[in-house]
Amino acid sequence: MTGRPSQQLRAPRPSRRSKKIVPVRPVIVSVGEIMWDRFPEEAQLSGAPTNVAIHAAALGAESWLVSAVGNDSLGNMALGRLDAAGVHRETVAQDRSHPTGTVLMKLDSKGTLKYDFAANVAWDHMVWSPRIDQVVKRAEALTFGTLSQRSQMSRDTVRHAAGATSPRAWRLFDVNLRQSFYDSETIRTSLTLANAVKLNEHELPEVARRCGVKGATDSDVLLALCDKFALRLAVLTRGTRGALLRSHTLSVEVSAPQAEVVDFVGSGEAFTAALLVGLLEGLSLDQVGTKACALAAYVRSQPRATPEIPPEYR
Repeated sequence: MTGRPSQQLRAPRPSRRSKKIVPVRPVIVSVGEIMWDRFPEEAQLSGAPTNVAIHAAALGAESWLVSAVGNDSLGNMALGRLDAAGVHRETVAQDRSHPTGTVLMKLDSKGTLKYDFAANVAWDHMVWSPRIDQVVKRAEALTFGTLSQRSQMSRDTVRHAAGATSPRAWRLFDVNLRQSFYDSETIRTSLTLANAVKLNEHELPEVARRCGVKGATDSDVLLALCDKFALRLAVLTRGTRGALLRSHTLSVEVSAPQAEVVDFVGSGEAFTAALLVGLLEGLSLDQVGTKACALAAYVRSQPRATPEIPPEYR
């Protein structure tokens, strides 16, 4: 009897579930002050390292903040803001003896914004801890400035953090000179601990003078800083005119996109966050500078230091 051949039964193949590739998040640690900027009409969470941490989290990094707040309502509000922003704040201590930092923001007769920092506040008393040690050793990039080094205790913690990072990590000295809260020793020691520096047009001549470096152009001065302090990178921000990035072998000038300027507060920290994320992603200096300038221009067009970041800037 003829007919169709019977179909051979086959055991079902094991399903091949596609494995979702989860991008590796760079670990960025910001060390320093957390405070509230008190304007006449409102208060805003601030502090350069705090702003960097918030922007870095928005850009997709595993972002940590090392700081301290008081055991008070402003401290609790600050911790809540960090949680909402996705910043890891297990390394932000709550100090029962000192209040959360504040700074009074006001315009002088010439329309220049002036800062009046409260003294002896929680971030002046950052204490090194095993948890901070664990986090810092995991850091692929760490950033710190001068203001958080105004007290001996926090200065020790900042410097300990910079010294505890992996030799492969980026250690960015984000200068941020404020009032009289810096001296030549702080600047020079910070540059020695760092392998990268970011500063603006007002800070460059002051840092150069205190470090005894000179040059015919901004690029020459940045290179002199790289040579004297064994830096891998020196970055000069120029606000609405872009930035200059200088390594031992490259000098890259990047323009900033045109955008309405509403508020400069937070734009420098946005630049820093984008700079570090771009470096850790392995982008070229031109690409890094372009992305950092674009994000800074967007933040300048917004009324707050840490606005929500649209997808096109991430």
